[in-house]
Amino acid sequence: MDIVIRRARPEEYEAVGEITAQAYLGDGLLDFGESDRYLGELRNVAKRAAAADVLVAVAGAGTEAGAGAGAGERVVGGVTFVPSGGPMADIAREGEAEIRMLAVAKEARGHGTGEALVRACVDRARATDGCVRLVLSTQRTMHSAHRLYGRLGFTRAPDRDWNPIPDLDDIMLLTYELTL
Repeated sequence: MDIVIRRARPEEYEAVGEITAQAYLGDGLLDFGESDRYLGELRNVAKRAAAADVLVAVAGAGTEAGAGAGAGERVVGGVTFVPSGGPMADIAREGEAEIRMLAVAKEARGHGTGEALVRACVDRARATDGCVRLVLSTQRTMHSAHRLYGRLGFTRAPDRDWNPIPDLDDIMLLTYELTL
């Protein structure tokens, strides 16, 4: 499967949002399922794109960096890259960029799509002035993602683990970081 990673276009926001929502729902990552308030955030790609870089993985014939998702092409994944100091950051500190909402459509998994999206974020972080580290949060059950992050040189930062919903004791996000 040929994959091209590029910035999402407005006409792709709905597809990226739905891929992200379905990935989180299908993998059981939303504690409250369809009624989880985070589901709206996952689908609201326009909001993310206004404050960060939303990247997409496009598969299919003619997937060139300048081409749109045209005939035979489809968006199969997405990720939000938050540059240093970005308003979408959950855990990034000064001098850090953050990866958020990495998602790959079920049919595109196992083909390197997630890795390509993470590598694109690493490249962007390295190109960001003053950025010395790339960080991300992940759920305990995302074992495939943990292996991917390890392969790419990310290490666990348990002192930075956090709970996005303090009212619920059982939600603890793990933090990984990559020194650039």
